[in-house]
Amino acid sequence: MESVETFLDGRGHSVPLLLKALRLCEGDFKREIMLLLGSFAKEDVAWPLYEILSDPCEDEGIRNQAAIQLSLICPCLKEPQAILDRLLEDMASPDPELRLHATFAVGWKGNVQAAIPIIERLYDTDLRVQQAAVNALANLEDDRILNMLLERLEHGPLPQKRCILMNLWRFQSKREEVTAVYLRYLGHEDPDLRLEALALLAHVAEVRDHLFVYRRCLRDSDERIRLLALRRLGEEEGGVLDGLRGEIEGMVQDRDMSVKRAALEILKRA
Repeated sequence: MESVETFLDGRGHSVPLLLKALRLCEGDFKREIMLLLGSFAKEDVAWPLYEILSDPCEDEGIRNQAAIQLSLICPCLKEPQAILDRLLEDMASPDPELRLHATFAVGWKGNVQAAIPIIERLYDTDLRVQQAAVNALANLEDDRILNMLLERLEHGPLPQKRCILMNLWRFQSKREEVTAVYLRYLGHEDPDLRLEALALLAHVAEVRDHLFVYRRCLRDSDERIRLLALRRLGEEEGGVLDGLRGEIEGMVQDRDMSVKRAALEILKRA
């Protein structure tokens, strides 16, 4: 485990040895073994990872790590269908933990076979499964999924809304549409959703293209939003800050100490 070169030089015995250790060890060491085998012995470790993912006696963090590894290595397998079929069955299991991990595991680029089963999990009775379905759909990297996510953004529960907002920026070919969604959610009544929208807006649009929005956020009732907007503006160069100097000077009187400090630092740099 301390030398990748040693592992690769002796694959004939190192892979079977680590597969045996994978069944016996725990915690961080188990994660390290999964990562190493997932990087260099994908065909050998695929089914052992599935066994970990589906084991109700296994640590939940380890099961989640196994699901992540499977979503990464399955696209590289010569014959992934058998594992995919098992995971699709597990997505309909009465056990929410198994549905959760199986849903995450089938989310890989181009896995259109899993699209409809994942969409069904958007309406799961377990909120964690709903969020795993959002992540899995985004991982398919299919722009046709965007409209489905936007529909759930309007009607889904709050935790799912946040998860959807966090994934929309990944639809790079739909940047204008995604930008419009983030701008709209900056006016949402829930401060957590406004904060998510502001944080992610910078992934799809330049700050200087929406200065009026950031200036409005400087007056938001939530200090986290005022602080983030101030920092985003402070990162701009050229004459942008000159036109905002008066507003930034006003932020020195903000009731939140973090906002005050950020305003002072920006003024010093300017």
